[in-house]
Amino acid sequence: MFKKMAGTVAALMVIFALGLLFGLLSYRWFQARAGGGYSGPAVLKEVQTLSQFVTVKYSLEKVVEFDDAKWYGESRVLLVAHGVVKAGLDLSQLGPGDIQVSGKKISLTLPRARITDVYLDDRQTQIVDHTTGILRVFDKDLEQNARRQAVEELRLAASQNGILKEAAEKGQARLTILLYQLGFTNFNLQSK
Repeated sequence: MFKKMAGTVAALMVIFALGLLFGLLSYRWFQARAGGGYSGPAVLKEVQTLSQFVTVKYSLEKVVEFDDAKWYGESRVLLVAHGVVKAGLDLSQLGPGDIQVSGKKISLTLPRARITDVYLDDRQTQIVDHTTGILRVFDKDLEQNARRQAVEELRLAASQNGILKEAAEKGQARLTILLYQLGFTNFNLQSK
């Protein structure tokens, strides 16, 4: 009889604890949906956790010729570079003055979009030609210099093709969805 009553009390305690947990979570969710559950600092903290918010990824190919000419000869590398350029928003730069919350309305001033990463895909990048002049000694750094130049040229090509504008637009769109899910219905998102 005592075991049966102890089992019933334990079951009731588990049900009570689950009910309490569900009630607290429901209350927080309903508060958030009403827009009243988040203050400016709370939203700032949530958004800053995204930190490096990458919104665009370009895959590019570029032919790079790197020459090292001296008076006694020339060395040259011809490289077909396959690379990736990523861009987005650094949300850790947001400050308290960049966010205003009033009920279900939120105004957010976002940092400018920037290129977050540029790298070569080593599996697809190929050296097409590597020549060393007759009086020159093989330069082991020549290929690395060509790769560095390729990375910079990929960065420039992505910038010229509008990666920053696209990153800003996609960042605003994704943040709008996030803020809507937090319960806000009126948005004013702009870049610095």
